[in-house]
Amino acid sequence: MAATNRVFAAQLAGLPVFGPDGESIGKIRDLVAGLRADRQPPRVLGLVVELATRRRIFVPMLRVTSIEASAVTLATGSVNLRHFSQRPNEVLVLGELLDAQVTIEASGAVANVVDVGMEQIRTRDSVLGRVAVRERTGRLSRRGPIQVLRWEEVLGPGVLELTGQPQDAHQLLAVYETMRAADVAAHLHDLPTKRRYEVADALDDERLADVIEELPDEDQKDLLGHLDDERAADILETMDPDDAADLLAELDELEKDRLLELMEPEESAPVRRLLEYSSHTAGGLMTPEPIVLTPDATIAEALARVRNPDLTPALASMVFVCRPPSETPTGRYLGCVHIQRLLREPPSDLVAGAVDKELASLRPDALLSDVTRYFAAYNLVCAPIVDDQDHLLGAVTVDDVLDHLLPEGWRETTWQESHPEAADA
Repeated sequence: MAATNRVFAAQLAGLPVFGPDGESIGKIRDLVAGLRADRQPPRVLGLVVELATRRRIFVPMLRVTSIEASAVTLATGSVNLRHFSQRPNEVLVLGELLDAQVTIEASGAVANVVDVGMEQIRTRDSVLGRVAVRERTGRLSRRGPIQVLRWEEVLGPGVLELTGQPQDAHQLLAVYETMRAADVAAHLHDLPTKRRYEVADALDDERLADVIEELPDEDQKDLLGHLDDERAADILETMDPDDAADLLAELDELEKDRLLELMEPEESAPVRRLLEYSSHTAGGLMTPEPIVLTPDATIAEALARVRNPDLTPALASMVFVCRPPSETPTGRYLGCVHIQRLLREPPSDLVAGAVDKELASLRPDALLSDVTRYFAAYNLVCAPIVDDQDHLLGAVTVDDVLDHLLPEGWRETTWQESHPEAADA
């Protein structure tokens, strides 16, 4: 391993990984080390690399030729595409060692691991030779100075400490700050159950809701079951109503009803409406919170609404014009305006003058096959759902359609299974 003698693990998170000819392999998501029974530094076994398909694989350290500040280079572009699976006595450096509690041998003080330094020894093995720790000076004071010590100068953490003792997640959350919710979800999925719960407990409600939306169904139910009922209801309120409805639909009736009762009425109402529809109909797929404007709104107002960074690109691609009220179910639906049309019109004009009144709408009982044909026929990524009385109920986006078209459990389906010819790529 050239280019650096020591590198700290947190600096590696998210670094791109390239083959010898500059071909992109993926991004680093963690390091794997083997814990030892003695006090010697653990050997770094390899890297957990996330491919562009979000599949996580293991790359042995022997394949790594250089670690630079901006990238990691491998000796070969050929990697084993088998999904990474953690073995006994292996530890995820970022996922499990960060925030672990240790004792500084010289002083007997209790400290938390802030980061871990990887370095190469004479045998050319890479080991966790240094530990950056922050001493715990009191309940409310966790911001003491950071000390960088040799691994041998601290006691712990071992397998028992990591699996049996409660552990903070502050440093791991700092690593997650720059990651997308889908990437955090993939990392969370690979963590041991205990650590996954600790991270979920430490995440704020909005971030946890975003992450849960990206998890496989079983992980969603598991995490929701771990939370106390009050926080579970808060998380469901924070989630997009369609995602909350999908999750609640997976629960038994008693648990579903209990959580709905704990939610605020204005938050549970749209979720209850969505639960009335089958999951494979337009009503079951839709979100009840599209962009709705009245006819007297200006083009400038419409553009301001679609700039909302919390909207998905698909949902921001179209605004819907309706008579009051603007909350779904709305007053009479008048039509829609695509963002491309908004960009071509003077900002001071009214949206009423740009409404497309001819575009067909979908009924809430339209089947998934009908919704799919609709998107294919009109080359759209967002579609209005309108009832028999011309009230806009919501909108279906193409990402929700794809979510239901893909096989069940697609978030866990390996890229290799669908591309067997690339197994040795």
